Amino acid sequence: MLKKGDYIGISACSDSRKEFERKNINELYSVLKNIGLNVITSKYIYANDGTFSISIQEKADALMELYTDNRIKAIFDISGGDMCNELLDKLDYNIIKENNKPFFGYSDLTAIINAIYAKTKNVSYLYQIKNIVSEYSEEQQKSFIDTIILNKNSLLNFDYRFIQGESMSGIVIGGNIRCLLKLAGTEYMPDFSEKILFLESLGGGVERAAACLSQLRQLGVFKRIKGIILGQFTYMTENNCKPLIEEIVLREIEGENIPIARTYQIGHSKDSKSIKIGEYYSLTI
Repeated sequence: MLKKGDYIGISACSDSRKEFERKNINELYSVLKNIGLNVITSKYIYANDGTFSISIQEKADALMELYTDNRIKAIFDISGGDMCNELLDKLDYNIIKENNKPFFGYSDLTAIINAIYAKTKNVSYLYQIKNIVSEYSEEQQKSFIDTIILNKNSLLNFDYRFIQGESMSGIVIGGNIRCLLKLAGTEYMPDFSEKILFLESLGGGVERAAACLSQLRQLGVFKRIKGIILGQFTYMTENNCKPLIEEIVLREIEGENIPIARTYQIGHSKDSKSIKIGEYYSLTI
């Protein structure tokens, strides 16, 4: 995908980063430089004068500048939070389609990643690049280099088990369940027909999971998709919530014979693997 000497862009399309994060982010830049990549950052990584000191248009323009900079070969977003869907109607999807650069982000970036797929069919990656300077830095850096520089797949290979069914195949869409649902009723929600739906979540217990899954049911999603992959549901796992997310899904799909697989390797953990949104996957038991 990339080679040493390439330029990459760093964006923060969701909540701007806080000053206390600067040390960690500077460490990220240093590691990327040591890997052999040149870093170009968005103008608006930090919002030192408060959340709304940067306008929606300024943040959107900053992302578009990374797309139109011909030196940049891939874009990595280092943010998360709540606000990236503000940008959706401010982006130029024709330019994004013409400048088809891999885009990496997770959590709230689910909204932008799925909007990009809906509007352009470009493939993006659910992955937080700051993992390479986490407590799992050695393992994450190795997987990152192996996949991004050496064109292997260690960052993309994940273990899974089937909850229902024995196989599924199709283009994967989705991501963080709460953030995906921000797209409901908008032109930025991708078509679910014949797709595999990937879902994960950081916060919230069984009530939030049931509410989000009910909304997907009421949108008719479970009658159109070809499979579900459940990633990490961090709060539920850490707090030993019952019923399990698998049981809630089976309750909400109301007997639909949808293949369902579970992986504990993709989500918000610092040792998370990556999954490609807009890519065709085939999973078998």
